[in-house]
Amino acid sequence: MFERPDVGERAIVVHIDFSSHEETEDPDEFRELVTSAGVEPVGLVTGSRKQPSPRLFVGEGKLEEIRDAVAANEADVVLFNHALSPSQERNVERELRCRVLDRTGVILDIFAQRARTHEGKLQVELAQLEHMSTRLVRGWTHLERQKGGIGLRGPGETQLETDRRLLRERIKSIHKRLEKVRRQRNQGRRARKRADIPTVSLVGYTNAGKSTLFNHITTSSVYAADQLFATLDPTLRRLELPDIGPVVLADTVGFIRHLPHKLVEAFRATLEETTEATLLLHIIDCHDSRRDENMEQVEEVLAEIGADEIPVLQVFNKIDLLDSFTPRIERNEDGLPVRVWLSAVTGEGIQGLFDAIVERLAEDVIHQFVLLGPRDGKLRALLHQAGSVLSEEHRDSGDTVLEVRLQHRDWLQLLSRAGIKENEIRLDAREA
Repeated sequence: MFERPDVGERAIVVHIDFSSHEETEDPDEFRELVTSAGVEPVGLVTGSRKQPSPRLFVGEGKLEEIRDAVAANEADVVLFNHALSPSQERNVERELRCRVLDRTGVILDIFAQRARTHEGKLQVELAQLEHMSTRLVRGWTHLERQKGGIGLRGPGETQLETDRRLLRERIKSIHKRLEKVRRQRNQGRRARKRADIPTVSLVGYTNAGKSTLFNHITTSSVYAADQLFATLDPTLRRLELPDIGPVVLADTVGFIRHLPHKLVEAFRATLEETTEATLLLHIIDCHDSRRDENMEQVEEVLAEIGADEIPVLQVFNKIDLLDSFTPRIERNEDGLPVRVWLSAVTGEGIQGLFDAIVERLAEDVIHQFVLLGPRDGKLRALLHQAGSVLSEEHRDSGDTVLEVRLQHRDWLQLLSRAGIKENEIRLDAREA
């Protein structure tokens, strides 16, 4: 029987344009994926068909061309920039007598290399097992019935059935462990909500520069590289922003067009940091020729995971690659920041991003002049202690006018600690 060889270092990349498909994959992006997987693409086979062949995905002539390319380049593996069915993958493998992987298999391989945390490794294994469960084949020599001992004789189960059962049990076990991780993550999230700490989550197409920006903002050391899927595990850091106070910043896995649905499901715990965020920073590579298409793909995935209702601030990164482009903030008709142009590498425009985040999170910040009498000394002390007093003016009447700026929730908490109701506070008539 045909044994499946191991994946090697040299690959033939296959990309076919199908006239029956409205959306086609990008061959350049797939070459980046292949390189990110640590494999050297030594040849590219392209072609066009009306639709895929049910048995071999490509035609007999194209299969012969791939076989010749494998022999000429001494390739170890053939990588298809498409989703192949289990039977197509097996049939092509049997014809070419070398390892064959489709687009999903390549992405899974990258994920397996990049996962750093226990949770990330579990998620990768789950996605791999669920992908593998559809690809168990009867291509082994040990499919004869297992023999039972005395009193246990009978047909038993085939090795294939045993493997399927073990796979199901392992998948079930990983689901349980991921559920435990999810509960722990939810506890941390609930604690942040109780403390009213907003979460800002970075999302974007893979290799848009999220981790580089994250490192620049937080002076962290998250792995960042000019390759697809450099980040898999969610990383959280705490920031202090003026007027806002503590904020949690989350770096997440990058999105890619036609991300396999199983991967979205497997990485649900990672993406939950996105669905529970107060504000999303959509990081966009403004130098990418497929910028608009990539933005649409990210928006589609956000809708798929239920995060399309969360406020978004677009961050156009890599302006250092554009000719004489200066950082700037763009606003909507209400004056609210909706787009920031910056460079995470040079640091240009980072301060503008901070200002825009503060504005977007500070929609409930109050800025007013408060009139306090001699009896309101406790509230005055609490406001000073919180660092919320911008100016102070004493009047001959004994009253004090404080110019204060703080979150509305903090204002209510200070009033409560001072034993004062909000409607009892006198405001000075001047404009804040």
